[in-house]
Amino acid sequence: MQVNRLQKLLEFLENEPNDEFLQYALATEYMRLNETDKALQYYEKLINEHPNYIGTYYHLGKLYETLGRKDDAVATYQKGMQVTRQQHDNHAYSELQSAYNQATGMFDDDDDE
Repeated sequence: MQVNRLQKLLEFLENEPNDEFLQYALATEYMRLNETDKALQYYEKLINEHPNYIGTYYHLGKLYETLGRKDDAVATYQKGMQVTRQQHDNHAYSELQSAYNQATGMFDDDDDE
């Protein structure tokens, strides 16, 4: 079933190669299939070609963290916060800020002495 979904997304993308939603959906599908290299390619392409597609920043940052690329994750969260501020998307900003705070060690829950 997942391969069929992936195949359909790839077919759709063939007809609409610049569709940011399809690129995002493919990245997400590759993550579900544990094909992180392909997911990374699509997320990074989205950031470069469609920097206002807000949903990408959180997921790309989390993928960078998974890959041990903390500096890239932090930079991605920062850029995402900047974009969400410009678009007045307070919900997405809050999610990115929380991820940023976790990635940088701000407000650790371990300080409850």
